[in-house]
Amino acid sequence: MAESLVGLVVDEVEYGVEEGKIREFARASFAEDPVHTDPSVAHARGLSAPAATATHVVVAGHHRDQRAFVARLGLDMTRIVVGSVRWEYDRPLLAGDRLTGRRVVIADETREGKRGGTMRLVTLETTYTDAEGQTPVRQREVLIERGAR
Repeated sequence: MAESLVGLVVDEVEYGVEEGKIREFARASFAEDPVHTDPSVAHARGLSAPAATATHVVVAGHHRDQRAFVARLGLDMTRIVVGSVRWEYDRPLLAGDRLTGRRVVIADETREGKRGGTMRLVTLETTYTDAEGQTPVRQREVLIERGAR
């Protein structure tokens, strides 16, 4: 395997948390809590705007060049599966937030598969900062490149 990519900044993305997109995600994920769709409920709960659903930062993928980041990591797009994704929130994302996400390789390893062959596991962490420079959420994902057949 080539040298480890740990520490590599894979990409950066900037996007706004839109109220309409929050409603779409709430509907698509069957989130019934009106804090996502009704500003008056959000205000009653002490929030300045409707809150995004927990997986809302996946919207960032629509603003990224997916093929370019896969190529930058030296992965074969046809052999990649997502092993896991996890989010850590310091506060809810709210309609009107403007986020900048910086994605970095934090682990890059090769393992033997249970059925033979090797797998490459690349762990990425995206730190999202808001307009005030605070970090409301971090996303960690593990990409698995299955061995060639």
